[in-house]
Amino acid sequence: MRKVSRSWLVGVGAAVTLLCAGVVGAMTVQPVAVDLRMVGRESSAPIRVENNGPNPLPVEIRVVETDFGPDTVRASDRVTDDVIAFPPQAIIPPGGTQVFRMQYVGAPDGERSRHFYAEVAQQPVELPEGQSAIQILYNFQVMVNVASMVAGDPQLTITGSEIVTNGDGKPVVSFTVNNASRNYGYLSQGSLSIRHVDASGRETLRRSMATNDIQQNIGYGLIGPETTRKFVTAIELESAGGQLEVTYTAPRGRR
Repeated sequence: MRKVSRSWLVGVGAAVTLLCAGVVGAMTVQPVAVDLRMVGRESSAPIRVENNGPNPLPVEIRVVETDFGPDTVRASDRVTDDVIAFPPQAIIPPGGTQVFRMQYVGAPDGERSRHFYAEVAQQPVELPEGQSAIQILYNFQVMVNVASMVAGDPQLTITGSEIVTNGDGKPVVSFTVNNASRNYGYLSQGSLSIRHVDASGRETLRRSMATNDIQQNIGYGLIGPETTRKFVTAIELESAGGQLEVTYTAPRGRR
């Protein structure tokens, strides 16, 4: 039987590859992001991978550097040895769970935070001679953020807000955040206040968003060191005119 290969994104951080004709294997990965420091006890953290399928699940972890864009964070093709996984590979029995420990082993005195993706990739299994099946291979991406010990706390500020249109042509809230620090920060660790006044001066929206609300509507909101990032939300407005104000309140104390 001729094999067909095809890949596409499924949800956030999970890539799936269709190799060929029944379903073999499924897995869940937790957490979706880990926060490390360059030295000390917090320089490592666990990732749990659970095999939800009926067959043994071969898994391999590959760590790559990240690239920050103006409105996103992406995995690069640059493999790194500065974060390693213990063990790097495992075969997880049906219904079983494997804990992989992610360890930062790079320079301990870095002046900027560093950022990686741990790609938790399901490996294909060899089928018996003459047997065919669909193998759905999951490739989850776990964000690994490593804070500098000397760069201080993140310094997030709103540098602009605007009304843009979404795919349905409806006006939604958009804003830009700058991080002046050399350490990364999460928008969701603080709080947002959003206010819109239409062209007639009528207030159409006043909303406060704390951690859980931000995570559900925007995500973690990672902003890298000395980076500016634009966020387009799903918060709809009654009109595209008028004035939009977005303010951010940082959390108290260190992350």
